[in-house]
Amino acid sequence: METLIQETVEEILKKLSTPFRRVRVEVKENNTYRINIESEEPSLLIGHHGENIHALQSLLRIIIWKKQQGEYNIVVDIDDYRKRQEENVIKMAERKVDVVRKTGSAQSLPPMSPYFRRIVHIYLADKFKDISTESVGEGDHRHLTIKPKSGAPQNSTDDSAAIVMDAPFQGGVTQESLFGF
Repeated sequence: METLIQETVEEILKKLSTPFRRVRVEVKENNTYRINIESEEPSLLIGHHGENIHALQSLLRIIIWKKQQGEYNIVVDIDDYRKRQEENVIKMAERKVDVVRKTGSAQSLPPMSPYFRRIVHIYLADKFKDISTESVGEGDHRHLTIKPKSGAPQNSTDDSAAIVMDAPFQGGVTQESLFGF
């Protein structure tokens, strides 16, 4: 299958008269094939906001499926552009998880494509058992909301002083005696 994909990608690029150095095909879990095209003109293949990558990926899926029917997923990348985007989205999501854990309130990520929402959903579900995600909104405004799972213990980076401040003052303990004001 890897050879079929590689030859098909190379044939498409040659027909488009698009220079490239190398096409790598990696087999990932769940029958996913990740294709990275090393190009001398990556911006041409990437397009505005990755539109050309998406078009090339859709075209490749159709051609490969006609040649080899089956259940698999194909992800096209150009000079690791998409991989870097995935890493950035995951880092942003991890920062939001930190905020959710500290505050206990839901946080939203900016609108993103279904592909990136899925990446974040899967990553956070695997890594953070106390966090849940939900896709919210319609169309181009669809985004992820990250929130604590109901009933999950909340992590706090503060010490017990935060708990004392939220508790009613009892037994002669006052803010003045604790904090000197």
